[in-house]
Amino acid sequence: MKPAIPCYYHLDVQITPERIEQVRRILAAHLRHWGLGILVEHVSHCTCVLLRAIEEHGTDKETSVEMWWNGQHLITAVSDNDRDLPRRHYEPQGCLAQIAALSDGWGSCPATHGKIIWFSCRARAPEYARLAPATPAPSLREAQQVPREQGAAALAAWTDAGT
Repeated sequence: MKPAIPCYYHLDVQITPERIEQVRRILAAHLRHWGLGILVEHVSHCTCVLLRAIEEHGTDKETSVEMWWNGQHLITAVSDNDRDLPRRHYEPQGCLAQIAALSDGWGSCPATHGKIIWFSCRARAPEYARLAPATPAPSLREAQQVPREQGAAALAAWTDAGT
């Protein structure tokens, strides 16, 4: 993963079934370029779910997709020109339930000419995830060697002979 260099990407697109797959590939390429390949699957799925909803139910197919990376979180926002979201998207199998399950947070807000739905994913590198707690490093006292019994006996004999 790259260090915390803020990144931003914006894409305006008119949604068609073919374009949804193109947008998915474009976003995946940007995430990999930013060193965020671990987020490709979740971000691609959530974005495609929103774009399919716009393609199926939207009256205006013009939409914008934006991604912001701040070093810890990737925020992806999809905006369109329709103010309403069909009720079925709020159901357990709807697109918002899928986004809630795959992201760390999500929300929506009205925009000047429609609405914005956003979701956030925190980058977690699998090589840094610990499965079990690490054993603590020994302190200085624990790291000292115990004197050998033979060495202690020879030292005792030497001190007894010297006195």
